[in-house]
Amino acid sequence: MAIEINPSILSSDFSDLRGELAKISTADMAHIDVMDNHFVPNLTFGPPVVERIQAISPIPLDAHLMIAEADRHAPVYAELGCASVTFHAEAAAAPVRLAREIRKLGAKASLALKPATPIEPFVDLLGEFDQILIMTVEPGFGGQKFLDVCLPKIRRTREAISAAGLEIKLQVDGGVSMSTIERVVDAGADVLVAGSAVYGAEDAATAISGLRELAASHVH
Repeated sequence: MAIEINPSILSSDFSDLRGELAKISTADMAHIDVMDNHFVPNLTFGPPVVERIQAISPIPLDAHLMIAEADRHAPVYAELGCASVTFHAEAAAAPVRLAREIRKLGAKASLALKPATPIEPFVDLLGEFDQILIMTVEPGFGGQKFLDVCLPKIRRTREAISAAGLEIKLQVDGGVSMSTIERVVDAGADVLVAGSAVYGAEDAATAISGLRELAASHVH
C-alpha cells in the first residue's frame, strides 16, 4: 500500500498561489478545499479560481467540495480538469449517479463523510467510488485538532474495502501531522491530507518527505 501525501492549500498564502503550489511539487496531489458558506460556515473559492489553479499547478488537483447541492455543482470540477473530485455524502441526493457522472467526465470520484456520518450505509456502494474520504475534524476550517474518535471508522472502512476485494483509496483529512500520522496509517488510510503540517513547516518539501517516510514505516 503506497502512501500518498496531498497537502491542503487552505493553509497556504493565497496571495501567491503559484509560489505556494511550487513548494508542494514533490507531493502526490494538491488538495483544494472548495467551501460555499452553506454546507460549511466558511467561504474559499469556486470554479474560476480552481480553473486558474489547475492551469498553474505542477501536480494534479484533488478537489474536496464542501458545498451544498453537490449533484448540481460537482461535475463542473471534473470538467475543469481536476484529477479527483470529492463530494460529501451529506450533500448529495444521488451519490452513485453523481459518481458515475464525474467518472464519465474523466475524473476519479470520491465520497466524503463528516465525523458523525457512519460508513455503514455506503458499504454496499463502495465499488462505485475510487476513494472514500473520512473527515477527522468538522469540515470548514484548517488547523483543527485531530479527532481520535474517528479512528474506528477509518478501520471499519478499510476492512469493508478489503472484504469486498476492491482497490479503493482511503483518504483522511483533518489534523494530520507527524504526531497523528502513525495512528491514521495503522487504521488503514493510504491518502493523507496535511495542511498546516506542510505549509506551517520551515520547508514544505522536507515536511512532505518526512510525513511520507513516517507513514511508510507504519504500513502493514
